Formats: sequence, C-alpha cells, structure tokens
Amino acid sequence: MAAAISAINAKIRSQPVLNYVCSTHFWGPVSNFGIPVAAVMDTKKDPEIISGTMTGALTLYSATFMRYALAVTPKNYLLFACHFVNTGAQITQGWRYTQYWHMGGRAKALEEKAKLGLNEAKTEAEQIISDGKQIVNDAKDKVKN
Repeated sequence: MAAAISAINAKIRSQPVLNYVCSTHFWGPVSNFGIPVAAVMDTKKDPEIISGTMTGALTLYSATFMRYALAVTPKNYLLFACHFVNTGAQITQGWRYTQYWHMGGRAKALEEKAKLGLNEAKTEAEQIISDGKQIVNDAKDKVKN
C-alpha cells in the first residue's frame, strides 16, 4: 500500500502543474483569499460598522505578507496577489472610516436620514389629512341625502 501511495505521489510531483496545485504555495493563498473577498464585500456596507483598529492591523498584516510572498523561494505570486487585493481593500476601508468618523461623513449621513424621515412623516401626514377630508366630505354627503 505504501508503495502505491509513493508511486502516486511521484507521478503527481513529476507534473509541474499538479505539483503546484498540491503544494502549500497554492492552497495557502487560496484558503487565505477569504479575507480579501470579505474585505471587498464590506466596502458596500455602512461605514458605521468599520473598525479603525482592525482595518489598520489588516493593512499592516497584508503589506507585510505581500513583501514576504516575494521574499520566499520560489516567489509566491498567488500569495502576493491575495495580499495585494486585501491591502487595497483595507486602504479603501481605512479611507471610508476616516471620512465617516473624522471628516464629517457621519454628520452628513445623519442629516440625510433626518431629512428622509421628515419627508416620510410629511407624506404620511398629507395622506392622513387627505383621508380625513374624504371622510368629512362623505359625512357631508350622507347628511345632505
């Protein structure tokens, strides 16, 4: 049995593409791509939930390992790409965080929500007044008849 496994391993390792796919140089970055995918998806979410501390930590982490991916032998370009995407997404999140919390973005968002709420309240009040006028007119018609 061990000889069969050894023969299969030798066959896999003799083919460069399969050898790469069966290595940690491939599966490490592939499994790590969940972080940048989540970071890119988070750029669509409300900036209220962004953690400035975590964003800074992830930016430094990705920048460090982006450098590491090119320092190892052989160079791991897939790992570099993973951390490059994550660094870009984290920098974007950091900008959104700074803009929201330190450059007036939060105040502007709250103002817009207040205006939207005011407009909704105004529309609802107008509808109630219209319904009330209709009820009064219907009552007048019934009294006349």
